[in-house]
Amino acid sequence: MDDRIRAHAETLVGWSARVEDGDEVVMRVAEGAHDLAVAVAAALGERGATLVATYGSDEVSRAYLRAHDGDFGPADAERALYDRADVYLSLGGGRNTTATADVPGDTQSAYARAREEVREARLATDWVSTVHPTRSLAQAAGMSYEAYRDFVYDAVLRDWESLATEMGRLKDIFDDGRQVHLVAEGTDLTLSIAGRTAVNSAASVAYDSHNLPSGEVFTAPAGTEGEVTFDVPITVQGRRIRDAHLVFENGEVVEFAASEGEDALADLLDTDAGAKRLGELGVGMNRGITRPTDNVLFDEKMAGTVHLALGRAYDACLPDGETGTESAIHTDFITRMGEGSRLVVDGEVIQRDGVFRWEDGFEG
Repeated sequence: MDDRIRAHAETLVGWSARVEDGDEVVMRVAEGAHDLAVAVAAALGERGATLVATYGSDEVSRAYLRAHDGDFGPADAERALYDRADVYLSLGGGRNTTATADVPGDTQSAYARAREEVREARLATDWVSTVHPTRSLAQAAGMSYEAYRDFVYDAVLRDWESLATEMGRLKDIFDDGRQVHLVAEGTDLTLSIAGRTAVNSAASVAYDSHNLPSGEVFTAPAGTEGEVTFDVPITVQGRRIRDAHLVFENGEVVEFAASEGEDALADLLDTDAGAKRLGELGVGMNRGITRPTDNVLFDEKMAGTVHLALGRAYDACLPDGETGTESAIHTDFITRMGEGSRLVVDGEVIQRDGVFRWEDGFEG
């Protein structure tokens, strides 16, 4: 076994999930993540955790959803599993990144709505999502398998404590801020962040961070006005969306377009009322991620990008008593902050041309 797989597992179990003796752990294992699952199981056993491993396959999901009549009942058994769990680990890495592409959009939306309580129970655990490098993911990224493995481990095996210190600077700015203004090609957007708490997403539940790799600062915006263009393609429910363009008025999407996958975007927006509102503003800061790979787990953390999520807001960002955007989805769209771009907080330029004011090369 590649020693980096063991290092990945140790980072996931120790730094990210903070698993302790006696913890009840549910681990979802994708088709191609077997080797990582073996290493994680060993790390969990060393810590005295209790493990339940489940099988997560997009091909199995496709078969089920295409055969179903679309009238989905509650998933009480799965919800009970997460209700009892302390930790949930998702090990991604399937055989086909577009396995569910031919499942009708309304079926996928109905399935998401029926599983909202399952999602909430899972999110109530100390959950962490990661991915094992597979040939299908390398192919989707347009990379050789060997190069993709190097890319994944460059992103995952980082000095997370040092990055947490740097990202703390942006968290403090967001926590004290009232309004964010994003300017880039095809983008002129204002968002309220008053009263919100930003998350320093340093790949650990200790930071309210639930992705490995991570490397972003995010918060829950409100009162969104203006337009935004997302120039990083994404795959949603097995369908590619490229050059999505959204127009917001009073916090809600009122116009949308895409050069590819406009039907998929329309289905996403039709999921429920919350799907037309933003649940997240995030800023990527992981410089180990140097290019898009058609995997949002990596792409949204890429330094020099901003992402906005349609749908559900995370409770960690919200004041007590405020629910924020509620939805069955949380789908991230990403745009590069390249030449001519600005990230402005309360009139002060925090990032220009993708460079933060505390970094070398920043021009105020």
